[in-house]
Amino acid sequence: PFHTNFGRHIFLGKNIFINHACSFLDLGCITIEDGVMIGPRVNITSENHPVEVAKRKTLVPGAVLIMQNAWIGAGATILPGVTIGENSVVAAGAVVSSDVPPNTVVGGVPAKVLKEL
Repeated sequence: PFHTNFGRHIFLGKNIFINHACSFLDLGCITIEDGVMIGPRVNITSENHPVEVAKRKTLVPGAVLIMQNAWIGAGATILPGVTIGENSVVAAGAVVSSDVPPNTVVGGVPAKVLKEL
């Protein structure tokens, strides 16, 4: 149900659901804990490039952690170095560039806390 560039840096918990057409770039490591739900067309990237022109071809890894019982909505993008807190919800289409606190709903571009659960 998903595409990946390596695969060996993805760690999946129990009772997770990954919908169709997802893309995981896992050089920096992607950990998905128990009970997580991931909607269709979600992109998770654990690697990036520096902005500086002279260094731009260098890959910079940044581990992504999605904690227990989180729900990632359709078309969301999770960027390198981000932790999605336990029980949190990422709204459809959100771009997550910083950590998501536990028990919150985030949405938007860039994602911001919309409410606490």
